[in-house]
Amino acid sequence: MDIFAFIGAFGGGIIGAYLGALPAFILTGLLAIAGAVVAMAGGGDVTIGYVAFGSYLGPHVAFAGGVAAAAYAGKKKLLKSGTDILSPLFGLNDPMTLVVGGVFGVLGFVIHYGAGSVLRLNTDLPGITVVISGLIARFAFGSSGLIGKTESGEKREYITLGKGLFCNVLLGGGIGTATGFVYQTMAAAGASEAAIGNFPVLCFGIAAFSLMFTQTGFAVPSTHHIALISALAAVISGNPLMGVVFGILTALFGDFIVKTLNSHCDTHVDPPACTIFIFTFLVNILFGNGFFLP
Repeated sequence: MDIFAFIGAFGGGIIGAYLGALPAFILTGLLAIAGAVVAMAGGGDVTIGYVAFGSYLGPHVAFAGGVAAAAYAGKKKLLKSGTDILSPLFGLNDPMTLVVGGVFGVLGFVIHYGAGSVLRLNTDLPGITVVISGLIARFAFGSSGLIGKTESGEKREYITLGKGLFCNVLLGGGIGTATGFVYQTMAAAGASEAAIGNFPVLCFGIAAFSLMFTQTGFAVPSTHHIALISALAAVISGNPLMGVVFGILTALFGDFIVKTLNSHCDTHVDPPACTIFIFTFLVNILFGNGFFLP
């Protein structure tokens, strides 16, 4: 528990609010790419630890703060919907919206600390924090309950079927093939432990930064949960085929979470973050690292 990082998280949450949750996360992806490249080349991981995943742009701080601020603004009718994580919120000219972002930035820091340093959960700490923070914001500012409300007579789907199902399988399989076999190439070429260890972070960063196209209005899906977990599974198992398997599984599970926790709702609970923390648990358990940190 670092007091300076704790205080800094308030500012990080405000950054997420004034930029908007998704723009802040796109910057996280950009800094994750830069930090991973430096670390893979043998440099330090300061950019990764203190900027991309710290109190400045860490998803558990900036993105979570932006999500909560949007939920608050939606409740106050300052936004059309509390699910709007694309819009920068500074233009609302509402100080309390920014304060909510800052408060949830600090809350994210505390949850992250508790999950990692107190409970010692062997999972993706920003991911589990983003989900818990999003649920707190939903119950604090939302009105649609945990899984949303459907109109009378409306049939609810929990997974995409038909051509969409095959598209999701191909999406996950394609990304998993790329991550798994690039890892295999690196391993066969004798890449350093630092290079291989930071490869999943690079994959995450590329996928997160690709959301800039979503931000600008194109139909580009979220894929950072697929890229990170498929790369992580390949690296930890030492088997590139596990990248393919987990790429497909995370694509399908992410779709299930979208339809379960993020449809028919008036706040945002992040499906990729939910997928990431659950599957990080699974990968660590299946390949011998355990449920808790050693």
